[in-house]
Amino acid sequence: MVKKILWDEKEHCFKARHPNSMQNNRLLDTIKIKARNIISEFEIEDIDFTLNDFENRFRFGSKRNKIDLFEFWNSVVRDLELSGRIGYARTNRDTINSLRIFHKRPVLNMREINVTFLDKYEVFLRSRGGSNGGISVRMRSIRTIFNLAIRRDLVKQNLYPFHKYKISKLKGKRIKHALNISEIEFFKNVDCEENIQLINAKNYFLFSFYNRGMNFADMMLLKWSDITKKRITYARAKTQGNFSIKIVPPVKEILDYYNQNRTDTNYVFPILLYDRMTAIQIENRKHKTLGQYNKSLKILAEKAGITKNVTSYVARHSFAMCLREKGVGIDIIGETLGHQSVLTTKAYVREFGAEILDEAVEVLLR
Repeated sequence: MVKKILWDEKEHCFKARHPNSMQNNRLLDTIKIKARNIISEFEIEDIDFTLNDFENRFRFGSKRNKIDLFEFWNSVVRDLELSGRIGYARTNRDTINSLRIFHKRPVLNMREINVTFLDKYEVFLRSRGGSNGGISVRMRSIRTIFNLAIRRDLVKQNLYPFHKYKISKLKGKRIKHALNISEIEFFKNVDCEENIQLINAKNYFLFSFYNRGMNFADMMLLKWSDITKKRITYARAKTQGNFSIKIVPPVKEILDYYNQNRTDTNYVFPILLYDRMTAIQIENRKHKTLGQYNKSLKILAEKAGITKNVTSYVARHSFAMCLREKGVGIDIIGETLGHQSVLTTKAYVREFGAEILDEAVEVLLR
């Protein structure tokens, strides 16, 4: 920043009385010349450019494919953070840090990323204990940022490495853990010994189970205003799909417990500490609480004599398994917990309506 008295508003330069006026004005002239040249390039190329196009050309140069992946990717992550997509930003930062360790150099030109580079990076990840699933996450992040660079005309399409390097080869048959009806009963009867973390973990899991596998993020954001005497209505954070679920007795019991022990927030569960937390604060709190929740679930599972690896996500698969055990038709369930396409799930919900799905949940109580 420069003081107003040292800046010439008319000439748009530093006044002579500024201690470094000559040096700074030379630098300023260089920047102005560069900006004018970029505008001329756009005019010659007959490009109706935007401010973002100008910024990309100014920062990364007119020669495509020589941009630094790390610099470009970090700018994208900053945009994600500004838009409140903190979890997605964190996943991207993790991949950037992993790539930096692998590459061992501060600059990585996008043209260096080819099939050989990706093959070696895959070997590097496996040497550090990476599984197919974890490696797939890293590779999808790189593919996404590469597609974004192509769309912004920063790298040529013919250098796209994922035509030959197939991420689909990393897909394994993922084992989906789920509790059956008997195990759910064992879990319900576990004595938490007045341990508040165990009580919360048990309540969160059963609340998710009886609410069609509601995920942890949606439970965390659930407010008392989303609840009436008979129904819970909310929009799923991940897909923005709207859900309206009948409150069954086990859910009412859990809601009554938290209603009697209300915090100073508008949230149902004591996860978020106060209203109007920032997106970063919410994400950090989610990350910390989810870790504690999963640790508590392992303790509860051991107490219940359950040998399966019980995590927060198991509630979703358990819901589907128990409905199948009760003989509910696959068309009613619609594979809602395992659909690869969210659109398919939504199609089932629209076709059968809330009443039929309510009846399916009530089957679990018989």
